[in-house]
Amino acid sequence: MYKGCIFDLDGTLANTLASIAYFANTALQKCGYETIAVDKYRYLVGNGADRLLHNMLATVCGAGGYGEEDVQRVRKVYDELYEGNPTYLVTNYPGMRETVEKLKAAGLKLAVLSNKPHNCTTAIVESIYGKLFDCCYGQRPKVARKPSPDGALLIADELQIEPKDFLYIGDTNTDMKTGAAAGMDTVGVLWGFRDEKELRENQAKFIIQRPEQIYGIAASSMR
Repeated sequence: MYKGCIFDLDGTLANTLASIAYFANTALQKCGYETIAVDKYRYLVGNGADRLLHNMLATVCGAGGYGEEDVQRVRKVYDELYEGNPTYLVTNYPGMRETVEKLKAAGLKLAVLSNKPHNCTTAIVESIYGKLFDCCYGQRPKVARKPSPDGALLIADELQIEPKDFLYIGDTNTDMKTGAAAGMDTVGVLWGFRDEKELRENQAKFIIQRPEQIYGIAASSMR
């Protein structure tokens, strides 16, 4: 019986693609680089800001065309821009808030786990969902980022639920690897940033097309 759900943020709970692309491209421009097409960011994000910045510079400069000092220079501008207005251009996915409310009403514990910086994660979640989640964590010091299962297991311990009693919900291979490594049943969502092939190849137990299907999976275990 499922007793809890852990959600990824970007591409799962909120459509942040335009937001990330805006701040990333603005940072690139300010530092003298070309910008990147918004849709390409689907494959640049998902593993934290450090990896995003490396992916961005590899895209515009080539794999050997930049150094760590370039990454840090662009990262400083990106962080200042993003942290100043993390909800800019962020939108909700139709039916997602209603699904979260139904899960909450059914008695499930709800959590968010993201590789996005913690302060940006909490700002976005609270702007769309208020206080519906029992806990919400972005990237924090001394906690390995996804796909390490550490963050998911810390949430399980905090909520006092066995890992096997969680659904882990996300839109990328990183999320599927995280949930599987934590011993949780994984739900791959198709409204996010990646495709069905990637999710199936990375241990997705369920693949869904609409947010309300999450409730259907959870409710089926309650019968």
